[in-house]
Amino acid sequence: MAEKELILISHGKMAEGVKASVELIMGEQEHVHTVCLLPSEGPDDFKSKFEEKISGMNIEDITVFADLMGGTPANVVSRLIMGGQKIHLISGMNLPLVIEWLNSQMSGAESDFVTAGKAGIVDVNEMLSNMKK
Repeated sequence: MAEKELILISHGKMAEGVKASVELIMGEQEHVHTVCLLPSEGPDDFKSKFEEKISGMNIEDITVFADLMGGTPANVVSRLIMGGQKIHLISGMNLPLVIEWLNSQMSGAESDFVTAGKAGIVDVNEMLSNMKK
């Protein structure tokens, strides 16, 4: 089975922070990559960095998690997809989403990592108040 590649994209260095947090929990992840849009950069700069990052990768083995739907990083990759690239793009990146994706890769089992990402959003105060009842 070919190794899948995960690319985390974000405004600022969020993607690097998510990768660092994942590695703190799960150890080094050689198939997780980051591309960050920095304040001094625009869409063309981001596109160049992204294309450089995926150069040499099998495009069908790439999943991309973006920080925000409608932001420059997600929009740049969306345009590549609309142009025919077979990239799988998910927006709304969070730690549970990335961890579930990695677990599915390690186990070889299919996983609904998007649902895991959504389930990772919890109003803790509400949960605690419900536990008191």
